[in-house]
Amino acid sequence: QVQLVESGGGLVQAGGSLRLSCAASGRTFSGYAMGWFRQAPGKEREFVVAISWSIGPTYYADSVKGRFTISRDNAKNTVYLQMNSLKPEDTAVYYCAATLGTAQRMGVMNLHGMDYWGKGTLVTVSS
Repeated sequence: QVQLVESGGGLVQAGGSLRLSCAASGRTFSGYAMGWFRQAPGKEREFVVAISWSIGPTYYADSVKGRFTISRDNAKNTVYLQMNSLKPEDTAVYYCAATLGTAQRMGVMNLHGMDYWGKGTLVTVSS
C-alpha cells in the first residue's frame, strides 16, 4: 500500500520556524517529483513548492520564496519542508504530493493529476 505520511505540523508564533517531513512508503519513488501544497480554511488547495527526483530544480510559489526550503533524501524516501519567518497567512493544512510529471508543472497541473497525496498536517501560525 502506497502511503505519503506528513509530520511536523503544529502551533508556532509569527516569525518562528517549523520543519515538515513527508515519508513515502509502499514503493520506490524513483523518478517522482515531490511537492507540498496547502489549504487554508475556506480556501482552495494551492501549490507551495516542488522538487524534482534528481534533487536539482526546485520551484516555489511567490508567497513563500526566500522563507521556505524544500529538500529530499531519496535514500530515505522522505521530503522535507523547512519553513522560516512564518506568517499568520501561512496557517493551513499542508499536504505532500507525488507525481511522475515534472516538478516544474506541479504548480500548474490539475490537482487530480497527482499520483499520490498524503493526508496532511496542520500548521497554525499565531500573530
